[in-house]
Amino acid sequence: MRYTLLLQYPEMSAEDLGPEALAEGMRAFDLYAKALDDAGVLRSADVLHPSTATTTVRVREGQPVVQDGPFADTKEQLGGSFVIEVDDLDAAIAWAAQAPSVAWGAVEVRPVATHFADGAWQGASPVQ
Repeated sequence: MRYTLLLQYPEMSAEDLGPEALAEGMRAFDLYAKALDDAGVLRSADVLHPSTATTTVRVREGQPVVQDGPFADTKEQLGGSFVIEVDDLDAAIAWAAQAPSVAWGAVEVRPVATHFADGAWQGASPVQ
């Protein structure tokens, strides 16, 4: 089963973190990604630009409405994601518990209903 691990944490700039903390964070995420890859469960991983680079799109009354910035006004922002393929939710939770950012934020574990691969959508319908 595929799960997406959504990493949510307070955003800090490189200046806020300082060079040592930034280097340590990069090292921790590199080790985490390599552990997932070595275990054969990593399908993809992304680090996102800060939420200030976000554009949110909605359709209202048949017209697209574009808003600069994230939709939610929270202290924690979506910072990145890992897509893994493991046997069950317990295995996904075990991997989520090892994400470096879990110490200062949250990791949402969400099952993937469908994904696009090999030119077609794969998996079950997300709407039940």
